Amino acid sequence: MKTFNTVAELRAFRTALGGSVGFVPTMGALHPGHASLIERSVRENDATIVSIYVNPTQFDNVVDLEKYPQLPEADSEMVHASGGDAIFAPTWAEMYPDGFAYFVDETGLSQTLCGASRPGHFRGVLTVVMKLLSIVRPDRAYFGEKDYQQYLLIDGMAKAFHLETAIV
Repeated sequence: MKTFNTVAELRAFRTALGGSVGFVPTMGALHPGHASLIERSVRENDATIVSIYVNPTQFDNVVDLEKYPQLPEADSEMVHASGGDAIFAPTWAEMYPDGFAYFVDETGLSQTLCGASRPGHFRGVLTVVMKLLSIVRPDRAYFGEKDYQQYLLIDGMAKAFHLETAIV
């Protein structure tokens, strides 16, 4: 299993892959639910890439961001044990070279969900997922059932922007 920290490295790896690619985007602190997504991707694709990136743009509260657990060694072990082929673990500068000047925003459904009380949360989620999907270019991206609101918005974004990735 390989770990990549730059977009260029990950894109070169992705280009060299043949067959279908599954993608499991995470913020790390992996648990059995993540393992099941990785294992499903492994069953359904020729290769599986997992991102581990704590995305500051989706946190409304800096204290919550600072408290978010970061367990790179344990996460790497779980990805490996679950059959993943690669980890993409970029830095803030790598993901946001523009300093978050450009973003994806959804102005309808999110306002009927918890986005109404969490300003900016879904903007951060959608922006990072759009970036990750454009970097990884997976055939399928796997999201857990834990946050159905997030799934609905990401699926809607993928359809609105004609992405070729199936949101599973």
